[in-house]
Amino acid sequence: MAGMRTNRMMNKTKVVVLIAPEDAVPFRENASPFQEAIEGNSGLRDRVELRFARAEERIEAIKDAEVVVCGKLSPELIASASNLRWVSFWIAGLDKQVTPELKARNVFITNASGVHAPNIAEQIITYILMFTRRMPYYMRAQMAREWAHDQIISFEELTGKTIGIVGLGRVGEALAVRAGSFGLRVIAAKRDVSSRHDQSIILDALYRPEQLPEMLSKSDHVCITMPYTPETHHLFDEGMLAHLKESAYLYNASRGKIINEQALIAALKKGKLRGAGLDVFETEPLSTDSHLWEMENVIITPHVAGFTPHYFARTAALLADNLERFIEGRPLKNLYDPQRGY
Repeated sequence: MAGMRTNRMMNKTKVVVLIAPEDAVPFRENASPFQEAIEGNSGLRDRVELRFARAEERIEAIKDAEVVVCGKLSPELIASASNLRWVSFWIAGLDKQVTPELKARNVFITNASGVHAPNIAEQIITYILMFTRRMPYYMRAQMAREWAHDQIISFEELTGKTIGIVGLGRVGEALAVRAGSFGLRVIAAKRDVSSRHDQSIILDALYRPEQLPEMLSKSDHVCITMPYTPETHHLFDEGMLAHLKESAYLYNASRGKIINEQALIAALKKGKLRGAGLDVFETEPLSTDSHLWEMENVIITPHVAGFTPHYFARTAALLADNLERFIEGRPLKNLYDPQRGY
């Protein structure tokens, strides 16, 4: 019997969760949801050996790991992982994480796309509501102790307006659901219009990539929720921004380099669009001398749209599902596609 138990232990899939200081935003210090997700799964608890490793333990812990769960993986760690078969990143955007060293290992790579779809969608809706109800103006009035009741302000309303979503992945779909609740007409542009995560979400129109200028011209609120790839670098340049209505607002909670920042600043200064809500920037932190800071028609947040207290719980549930698939030889969810770049 003891021999049988030892044999089962030897056959367990070895999983290491790496916790590093650079990953330590408030909700990431506690990675216990990974343990709870695996121990609470009867199909996994006897088939997985789970370990946690902080900075000083990582090289030793990763040596015989088949699966590594992390936010980033250095070349040194990649070289140390002699048995590596799968890297499960707990972030969505992999533009900086899939390095030449990792590609050379020819292992499975997955991301956490979708785990922060609700909160990113909520943040974009927050920007939209703030502009629509002129909250930036009234917040400035509050700080000045000014009762601005009699000031003439051009209010707007969302009912009947059009939201244009650029990138209809999980975040885009979550945004579409919430936008519809406010009476917005919902249109979107998507790389592959035949592929959807949730077919139940109804759109008023869906555009192919080459139709993006047409979609922009019809949108009152333009929301960027697409991945950053070489193809999307500076997609929103001077020429693309020119397709937006002068009354339109632009929002970006994806990656800063999708927008040519200087072109956006010029368009805002010239009144070519009404405002922008930005969570991401070409260079982060945003330089203190950026003109964006001083613009009253810009809302700036410091790359926090992805933060949610449910982040690790959702990521752990995705990992548990994928671990079953991995052990049983079934296709993994959220598999990185080197051809698409995400």
